[in-house]
Amino acid sequence: MSRCLQLAQYGVGYVAPNPMVGAVLVYDDRIIGEGYHHHFGEAHAEPNAINSVKQPELLHDATLYVSLEPCSHYGKTPPCADLIVNSGISRVVIGTLDPNPKVSGRGIEILRNAGIQVIVGVMEKECRELNKRFFIFQEQKRPYILLKWAQTQDGFIDRERRDNTESPLQISNAITKQMTHKMRSENQAILVGVNTVLLDNPSLTVRDWTGKSPVRIAIDRQGRIPTNFNLMDGSVRTIIFTEILRKNEHNLEFIKINFDEHALPNILQNLFEQNIHSFMVEGGASILNIFIKAGLWDEANIEVSPLRIADGVKAPVLNMQPISKNTFDGHEWLFFENK
Repeated sequence: MSRCLQLAQYGVGYVAPNPMVGAVLVYDDRIIGEGYHHHFGEAHAEPNAINSVKQPELLHDATLYVSLEPCSHYGKTPPCADLIVNSGISRVVIGTLDPNPKVSGRGIEILRNAGIQVIVGVMEKECRELNKRFFIFQEQKRPYILLKWAQTQDGFIDRERRDNTESPLQISNAITKQMTHKMRSENQAILVGVNTVLLDNPSLTVRDWTGKSPVRIAIDRQGRIPTNFNLMDGSVRTIIFTEILRKNEHNLEFIKINFDEHALPNILQNLFEQNIHSFMVEGGASILNIFIKAGLWDEANIEVSPLRIADGVKAPVLNMQPISKNTFDGHEWLFFENK
């Protein structure tokens, strides 16, 4: 199962909103085949593992290890449970149940009804952790929400600035910039408030890491983002939540919502319906504080630089202790979970 989890991680950033899954076939204590889900819409881990076996006659006496319950329904690919039955595999070991109501328990039922021995719950905690975004999306019917910001030692995220002609304060170092871009590649979307867009004119793409750029999301109630800004360039799918509708263009979608007390739940519901299973909130302070105040977040990653500036834009505050702490070239990286 450890090998299944290792394989599954190769799909990070490419399979969403599907889960990352790895599969290994073992015969006589020897791995004879393995596979993982490479890209959304393509073959799942199980067929990739089965098709990798050079001696298919061994399948009848082989054990299939898979990190998530095999699917039981037709989607972009046929049901993996049916393929396992038809392949003659006699024993299947599963990390955890699939929370998707289209699958949950049905895949196992198909296997057992075919006389296959099924064992469930091996390294279940690790299997759920790997796909925490998928599990939150399926169980809570909303995207997984990750907060990310960098702050000075004395608790500021920037100087006070009037517009984007004034350069932002450089807090991150080369290593932590890479880590932030890695996080972007691992989440399906990235969300910012309008002030961040107007002050930084960000691209919100993956540049200092290899991977797919996330869907860009901005909250722009009054339609203030200029059309010549990077966010509006059509290079990456972009969603703007607003009260001022504009005409949709290539890769640019405007969604009108009411900015009342239900604005945040409405945004989450809309993203859920668009099958976006995770997003990271990268600023600014006001939008981060809205998520914190509402208690609507799952994890937070805070970089703390040794820099001090004495005055500026105050960083958000989490009144809890971090789960873990690391140091990268003098910068602390704090990890929080919201249980």
